[in-house]
Amino acid sequence: MTTPGYPTSLGVSTEATISLLGEDITDLMGSVGFGELAYWLMTLRRPSPGEARVLEAVLVALADHGFTPTAIAARLTYLSAPDALQGAVAAGLLGGGSRFLGVTEDCGTFLAKVLERHTADIPSVDDTSGWDELARMAVREAREAGSYVPGLGHPVHKVEDPRTPRLLAIAEEAGTLGPHLRLFGAIGRVHEDILGRHLPLNGAGVCGAALADIGIPLAMLRGVALLARTAGLLGQLAEEQRRPVGMDVYLSVDRHATYVPPEEPRD
Repeated sequence: MTTPGYPTSLGVSTEATISLLGEDITDLMGSVGFGELAYWLMTLRRPSPGEARVLEAVLVALADHGFTPTAIAARLTYLSAPDALQGAVAAGLLGGGSRFLGVTEDCGTFLAKVLERHTADIPSVDDTSGWDELARMAVREAREAGSYVPGLGHPVHKVEDPRTPRLLAIAEEAGTLGPHLRLFGAIGRVHEDILGRHLPLNGAGVCGAALADIGIPLAMLRGVALLARTAGLLGQLAEEQRRPVGMDVYLSVDRHATYVPPEEPRD
């Protein structure tokens, strides 16, 4: 009988050894940072120092944003099942969708599709007016399609998300400021004239653009956001153990719930 084979470029082990990415894991331990390793696992190549710096900045930017729905979900799940930390972490991660965290993937994908549609119109690096014109086309196309531009607007930061200019500066310093970030920055400059209101470029969106520029596959962008938020959720749950608020949140909602009759069916 033929022994089945299961090819992998990631990790394999024997009774005495563990290898990861073709390297002995003991050689990687203590010499490779976790962010660098995550990049290597997703792309099967080691990042440049600039790419590693941008990835680490993204992981910090997305780790925690206070009492977001993901954090609250994790804390309340821990309240219900303190014996299953993994369930509380999972509950928080399951909330990473189109409004929270998932914007990282949505924005990166949106920008990539614009660049793909307008390959012939992509400006040179220093052609600011060219990037602005491409951004105008992108915003108009989205509006005409009845859709929105992912990464525009934030429920808390109404004027500017403080993470956005910092990440743009880091990408510039690291030499990784590429077409996705240039287009996203241009969208920030021109959208108000088209949409009639100012919407800040949010941190999740700029993270998606930055990750796309350093070569993270588009299908992995949300995964990076979830990786970052895992650290934040662990912090939230550690604080829930030290200074619990889950019961207060539950009781506040429960004690202030009021019954209203269902709406009358419409004819």
